[in-house]
Amino acid sequence: MKKSVKLYNVLLPIWILYFFPQVWIITLPGNLLIDCAVLLITLAVLKHTQKKEVLKKLWWKFWLLGFLADFVGAVFLFGCWYLTLLPAPVGPWLDSIISQAFLNPFRTLPGFLYTLAGVAIAGVCIYFFEKRAMKSCTLLDERQRHIVALTMAIVTAPWTFLIPLYNY
Repeated sequence: MKKSVKLYNVLLPIWILYFFPQVWIITLPGNLLIDCAVLLITLAVLKHTQKKEVLKKLWWKFWLLGFLADFVGAVFLFGCWYLTLLPAPVGPWLDSIISQAFLNPFRTLPGFLYTLAGVAIAGVCIYFFEKRAMKSCTLLDERQRHIVALTMAIVTAPWTFLIPLYNY
């Protein structure tokens, strides 16, 4: 029996990929395009002269590491869900926050902050993963690596974790 691993990136919330697996057909190339576009635009703003060479070295690393970072953020969000099994008053209190965050993170401040923490964790992972991936790229200096990693972390963080599944 094959074990399936579901990953997620910037285009859609992870639970949509679970319920509608055919969405992967859009998500995979969409994230690749977004990652490459952000990298190229950042290099253009930095007035880097070897954009294509940098893109050739880094596109696949950024693409895969972006999925890994977003998976870490999703694991945080779903992992905290197990804390709802704690006895009262902690378990039920966390259950109300997490349930509302999954359905509509904008409904309550704690639900929004909880979801935003998942986005932030993924963003921080993107920064560190991609900065490390650029160590082998001699075409970029340390300042450029920092700017590229920071831009990728901010722009390609999984902001769609904040998309409400249900508006009530």
